[in-house]
Amino acid sequence: MAECRRYRYVGPAEVRDRTAVDVVAVDGSASLDGWLAGRGGGELAEPVTFVVDLDGVLRLAPRRSEHVVLADGRRVLAAGEMSFASTGMGWRVVAVTNQWTGYCPDPDCWPAVASALDRVGVPHPGGFTDRVTFRCCPGCGERNIVRDEDFTCAMCGGALPAQWNFASE
Repeated sequence: MAECRRYRYVGPAEVRDRTAVDVVAVDGSASLDGWLAGRGGGELAEPVTFVVDLDGVLRLAPRRSEHVVLADGRRVLAAGEMSFASTGMGWRVVAVTNQWTGYCPDPDCWPAVASALDRVGVPHPGGFTDRVTFRCCPGCGERNIVRDEDFTCAMCGGALPAQWNFASE
């Protein structure tokens, strides 16, 4: 895997101090199978929260978990949400997005996600099924999701840069 950007947490401080619950570090298909098997039907209908930590390990938690808590407050290689479906012989990722405003990862973090999934043998769609573009407003500092190629800050109306511009390592 090529060198990946390391994303630092850019969200509210009060979120960073929450406690992690029901987190799994996916170190093989058995740990993924066991964790997903413990989800109720309604819970499996929703995406789960994920990060890829700096060691390239996929970490999962229920959807309403905060990514920064899942990452123990550390930098990550990727963050977002993913949905799984049973194949009868295991699990596959059916949808995956980089959408998470706590880390605001660029879509170029996909190789870290693919590598983490490939390492444990989980089939995936080969790219983000929903790619989100984040920018930080240089004028007011607000985190923005760019929609329809409109690089205008939702808070102050200032111009957003064309390139990803959050501080990283």
